[in-house]
Amino acid sequence: MDPVLERIYGLDAKQLAACSEHLMVGGGTRGGPVLHHGKGVRVWDTDGKAYIDCTSQSWALYLGYCNDEIWETVDEHARNLTHVHQGFDTLPRFALAERIAGIMPAELNRVSFVPTSAIALEGAMKLALKNRPGSAHFLCLMDSYHGTTLGTMGASWISTQSPGYFAGGSRFLPLTRQFIRVPNPYRYRPYFSADPDENERICLTMLELTLQKGVNGPAAGFIVEPLQASGGMIPLTHSYMRGVREICDRYGVPLIFDEIQTFVRMGKWTAAEYYGVTPDVIALGKAVGGGLPLGVTILRDGLEGYSPDAEELHTFANNSLAQVAALKMLDIIERDDIMGNTTRMGAYLRDGLLKLQQQFPRIGDIRQAGLHIGVEVVKDPETREPDVDAVAALRAEAMQRGLIIGVAGVRKNLFKIKPALVIRQAECDEVLSVLEDALKAALA
Repeated sequence: MDPVLERIYGLDAKQLAACSEHLMVGGGTRGGPVLHHGKGVRVWDTDGKAYIDCTSQSWALYLGYCNDEIWETVDEHARNLTHVHQGFDTLPRFALAERIAGIMPAELNRVSFVPTSAIALEGAMKLALKNRPGSAHFLCLMDSYHGTTLGTMGASWISTQSPGYFAGGSRFLPLTRQFIRVPNPYRYRPYFSADPDENERICLTMLELTLQKGVNGPAAGFIVEPLQASGGMIPLTHSYMRGVREICDRYGVPLIFDEIQTFVRMGKWTAAEYYGVTPDVIALGKAVGGGLPLGVTILRDGLEGYSPDAEELHTFANNSLAQVAALKMLDIIERDDIMGNTTRMGAYLRDGLLKLQQQFPRIGDIRQAGLHIGVEVVKDPETREPDVDAVAALRAEAMQRGLIIGVAGVRKNLFKIKPALVIRQAECDEVLSVLEDALKAALA
């Protein structure tokens, strides 16, 4: 083993404690195990304990930990080329641009690469502004989450009082862009009407009225997560998405899909394909780099793209290692019917959760689209009052039993099951079994 790795892997508990004194982390739920190595859907900590990871590390490992094919390909390429500035053309960048364009809706054909997810969304915002002269303000949905860069933080619920207090994003308001929010059609907790369909119609009306009367000048764009993940695992409906597209067309507003979490995970290449609605710009990130950092912005035909005079310039925008990893991952997804597995295993987990709901009526709602699964826990199924403490206890009980689950909702009132897309039925059975035991303990 290389001496550097020997030193890293040889850190004992006392040394780790000393190292931790120097570390700042601005988000995430820490306090869990120190991870050592992983394979497939499982990860092991420094004590040798195994976990099934139903977070796939911030939903970014579609093929699980340490896919041999990806890393063999990356290793072979790394002996030829690693870092290249974006001003120089490379074979991987050409190949991936063509591949991405080929799996997008037909009208989305121009691709830009950047280092990370949020920067890809900022790129979408730049392109929207460029194509809407005189515009200044973007719209987004209530409880949306679009990142924590100064360009995207203002669109994320962490800048509001949604969690019951002003969260982290509210501390940087002098430097963040201000967004205009419109109601999200949350069918389990509707704002306006107990009838979810009527509530959805009101939400669309509110969008149109805001474009008419609530924005100074033309709106720069409407940024939408087709499935609101951090805000509560809320899949938007087909009818709502069609209504949004019609309204944006009527007012000439660029429609931007934040597909950083929905790419492939809904059982289709894109949420645009899933809903049959084509936006003007799509932003990709997280898993698109096959486990390495990569963001992608894709622009619709007929709109003006970037000018090569430093409109979008990043030192690490031309990451050839991530591009090669992405190409290999996309080939494996297609070859091994990973999207079919995503659809099948998502439905299998949903059915298992519905059975658990009969046993535990405090499971208030189960929302599933592919391997996006969110489960609300409530104090009473009639009042639907969120049970934040029970969700925190459930996460701890599951972790103790070797299962890592995520927590979501602006008040952390639901848990998320979003494993690697290669999860098998036997592993799904393990997840459901551990959840049953953890629910018994947490809700006792």
